[in-house]
Formats: sequence, C-alpha cells, structure tokens
Amino acid sequence: MTRVLVVDDDFMVAKLHCRYVSAVAGFTVAGVAHSGAEALREAERLRPDLVLLDVFLPDMDGVRVLRELRAAGHGTDVLFITAARDAGTIRSALRAGALHYLIKPFSQAALHEQLRHVASLRSRLDDLDEARQEDVDQIFGTRPRGSRDLPKGLAAPTADLVDSVLRAHPEGLSATECAEAGSLSRVSARRYLEYFAETGRAEVTLRYGGTGRPERRYRRLG
Repeated sequence: MTRVLVVDDDFMVAKLHCRYVSAVAGFTVAGVAHSGAEALREAERLRPDLVLLDVFLPDMDGVRVLRELRAAGHGTDVLFITAARDAGTIRSALRAGALHYLIKPFSQAALHEQLRHVASLRSRLDDLDEARQEDVDQIFGTRPRGSRDLPKGLAAPTADLVDSVLRAHPEGLSATECAEAGSLSRVSARRYLEYFAETGRAEVTLRYGGTGRPERRYRRLG
C-alpha cells in the first residue's frame, strides 16, 4: 500500500481529498494535516510514501514545507494540489523536488490519474536494477520531439495525437474508441496503441463479451 499524508488548511477539502485517495486501489490515507508545522510533524511521525500538499497554508507555504522535508532527509514523494497558478510558485515547487503539480479545481479522475502515475513510477523503479535510456525517459518524462526514434511507418504527430487521446481517457479505451476520438482509421490507431504497449507507455487489458474475441483495451502508463 502507498501511504498518503493529506495536507490542506480547509478541513472539508482535506476530507474530500481523503475520499478521493481511498477510492484508488493500493492507496490509503495515513494522516491529515492542516498547517505546515503539523505537516512536518506528521511526516516525521508517519513516514508516508506520498504527501498531497497545498501551497496556501496558514503558517508557511507548501514549497517551504517541501524544502524542510528534504532538509530533514525525508524521501517521500510530494504532489502539490493547490490553487496557486503563478509560474514562480510552480517553478519553485519543481526545483524543490515536487513529483507533480495539480491545479484546483480538478476532477476526481485527474487526481486518480496522478496517483496511478505515482504507483507506476514506484513499481518501475522497484523493478529496475539497471536502467535503459528508454526507462529513464519514461520515469522523467518523454524526450524532446526531435530525439524520439519511432519505428518505420509511424509518425511523431500521430503518436502525439494518440498519446493525447490516451491522456484524455485515463480509464482506458479500445482501438475503435481511440480512432473515433482522434479521427483516425482503426488500423492506424491500433498500430500506435500496440507500439505504446510494447514500449511500456500503455498497458493492455482484455474485456470479454458474450461472443467472439475479447476486446483489447489500452490505458496510458505514467
């Protein structure tokens, strides 16, 4: 289980975030804090795997909380969940070591996608002894467009389109649904989806119906 500390000064918002976290398999709420000082105390006491951290706290901002966590030697992952939209705060959060930054208001599905991303990263790192460059690219994010090597017959713009469709459907979708969403042929959508599955950017599950072959469904990883 991934143990989560929820930090938000608004008691009702914190309660809502706890409910969102508890709805994701493999995640559990270890504790809740409503100020920066309380967050630091609870992080020391609970040693959570992940902190959902607001920027606007009554005693100190969330970026300072993250910096103090790092200074104290805590290696917990931190996902910012905040209404702060200014580039300076986002840049500071990134430089302090935030895993990601989710801007309020957001949907339950958006948080669930980020939690699944955290789980995917943790699993991928746990399974690695030595990393290939493609493993590192998946962990840190995609490579610049010009550096990607696609198989013959696949084009970067179409790959980006299929990737954006996958991002928009975190619950997963079939090749037919992807083709409709991206205005592609089913054959083309299937080729890119299978490529993503082969390279670890998507996972494939089978959905069995009453008759015929099972439907292949694709969900983006990371």
